[in-house]
Amino acid sequence: MKKILTAILCAIFSLIPLSACADDDADGLKTVRVNEVTHSVFYAPMYAAEALGYFEEEGIEIELTNGGGADAVMAAVLSGSADIGFCGPEAALYVLIGGSNNVPTVFGQLTKRDGSFLVSRVDEADTFDWATSLEGKEILAGRKGGVPAMTFEYVLNENGLYDGQNVTMNYDINFNYMTAAFESGTADYCTMFEPVASEYEAQGKGYVVASVGEASGEVPYTCYIARENYIENNQDTIEGFLRAVMKGIRYVNETPSDEAAKLIAPYFDGTSENSVKVSLDSYKSIDAWQTDMTMTQDAFNRLQDIIDNAGELEKRVDFKDLVNTSFSQKIYAELYA
Repeated sequence: MKKILTAILCAIFSLIPLSACADDDADGLKTVRVNEVTHSVFYAPMYAAEALGYFEEEGIEIELTNGGGADAVMAAVLSGSADIGFCGPEAALYVLIGGSNNVPTVFGQLTKRDGSFLVSRVDEADTFDWATSLEGKEILAGRKGGVPAMTFEYVLNENGLYDGQNVTMNYDINFNYMTAAFESGTADYCTMFEPVASEYEAQGKGYVVASVGEASGEVPYTCYIARENYIENNQDTIEGFLRAVMKGIRYVNETPSDEAAKLIAPYFDGTSENSVKVSLDSYKSIDAWQTDMTMTQDAFNRLQDIIDNAGELEKRVDFKDLVNTSFSQKIYAELYA
């Protein structure tokens, strides 16, 4: 956690000269700068909301940038170079535990599960069992201390498997190179997000055998955060933003994936509509998105359990000290009344 906080502070100082207030554009829309942890089909409802004009209907134009990691997203929010951060709430959790008096608030949740799938070298879709299939095996699941790896470790431990005892977690490969390492022969299993997992299987290189998100249970995996003063001074914008994304969630959930893929595919150069379609089907099958965008106490507690289980949590924090559910609850009640 100290390394993460140090990285955040270093990034803040490097970003301060770039900070600026978001202004209304020539069309009268309010520009909202959103820094996302990564660009992924996992976040399809947000892109659908933009493509369908839902943000514009709320008088908003989003300026989307890729932070390339939760620590960078947090730094952008704290420095003021981003109005809204989109990442795992653990980034804000670490800042709160560190004693900062400028802790961003989580005001909405998009994904409610880990979005990765476990890929095996052999076809065992009908026989795979968490408690027995992985015993004595080596798995690539991300960097140590990262939420994907911690979530996977939590699932292993729930099934009686422990790194260094009866299973091996390989933390040596950078997240971006895991698939290449697996293809070259490293480890027996590898976790992959969509569309990589389904494309890997379609090419006959491996087999998707399980969903990590299904196994771990609901977790506030990716959320929207902002500084408290931004929320206080822009309440209409926060509500409009949530309304747009919530409509995007409803669209993706209720629209045939092949149709939704046509809308979303342009956001992913080099990815075919069919790959996006298969990815949407995969995420729908595990109920990936939080329809009401409201984090629950139980899910927040499970996130802390996961981090604590990995030995990365110095102390637990109260839900109310980090999360504001009033905006999402209000908008959900309006849309689904």
